[in-house]
Amino acid sequence: MNSVTVPIEISDPINRQILAVSEDRVQGFQRDPLGEIARLSGIELPAVIERIRAMLEAGTIRRVRQTLLATNLAQGALVAWQVPLNKLDAAFDYMFQKDPFSGHVVIRSTDTVSAGSNYKLWTTLKVPQGYSMRKHCELLAKHTGAEHFRLMSAKRLFALGVGHMRRRGMEPGARADVPAEPTEVQIVTLSDSDWRILSAIKREFRPEELVPDIWRGRAEDAGVDLETFLTVAESLNQRKIIGRFSTFLEHVKPLKDGDRVTKFNALFHWAVPPGREIEAGREVGRHYIMTHAYWREGGPEFHNVNVMGVAHGTEKPMVLAHKAAIDEHLKEAGIPVSYTNVFWGGRSEIKPSEISPFAYREWCESQGVSPDDMRE
Repeated sequence: MNSVTVPIEISDPINRQILAVSEDRVQGFQRDPLGEIARLSGIELPAVIERIRAMLEAGTIRRVRQTLLATNLAQGALVAWQVPLNKLDAAFDYMFQKDPFSGHVVIRSTDTVSAGSNYKLWTTLKVPQGYSMRKHCELLAKHTGAEHFRLMSAKRLFALGVGHMRRRGMEPGARADVPAEPTEVQIVTLSDSDWRILSAIKREFRPEELVPDIWRGRAEDAGVDLETFLTVAESLNQRKIIGRFSTFLEHVKPLKDGDRVTKFNALFHWAVPPGREIEAGREVGRHYIMTHAYWREGGPEFHNVNVMGVAHGTEKPMVLAHKAAIDEHLKEAGIPVSYTNVFWGGRSEIKPSEISPFAYREWCESQGVSPDDMRE
């Protein structure tokens, strides 16, 4: 059977069973990640490989890759940009097409004029160790005409796992029995040989690379034998810089059959009393609908919000119902919220942020900028 005749729809029962696992349940580095998807989904390995290949070729799955906990590898931040409306689309295109260190690029809006609603363009940014995020943003502002930007680094992580299929139909208020565990951001230093292997690990897989012995080709790319590659990868995993093996679905764009994985992407903001950020983040992060939850400082531009999170859904009222359930839960937990808001995602593109110091130096030179001038 070839990929033309293999079902590629997310509504197909077998695909749905595979995707419910492959989006975000294969945690850490696995020597046999496709075998792990087969084990957890209950679908035989040949069928898993056949279905994921077909969905990747068709664009139902937009990429397959081993993710990294990049917050432990490079300085990172959520960046809100104030850009003149007549330059907004061009700035979006520049961030997506010309800056490999900007990952998520989203135009956001609020239902009413409120704190920070004039910041329409939002990006995630990673800058390799030793280089300045502020200098990088100043350079991007020159290229795009951005008038202001707000850098919001993550002080703690409470939720990180984008599993849209398993969240479909989830009831508002569904949450874990215990609060989420906070993850501290700790930068790990790597050797050049570690970086070579890590670069091979994180590169996206082409359909033909999805084979049972999936890492052998990557070991060859890194110039090491397979066992050395696997051993180093496992050590990187122990150092908490490996995320999950994941199949990424297209979020908002319609698929070939017209279906959409999600339609609404909401960035939630809460302002809680200083000193209670971790407590509040743990309560927000325990709600299963949250794909991301962080402690970030929004500053006066955003009414001093300090807990943020992202949720997705196919219906706007349901997304708001999830938000209301979290608000009520915070109230029940005795955590006062002085301000809250929702920033809705519109036009969006998502790509992995480059984090390699080698790539950063090359990019600076391509921009006519000395890499040394971009250092902290």
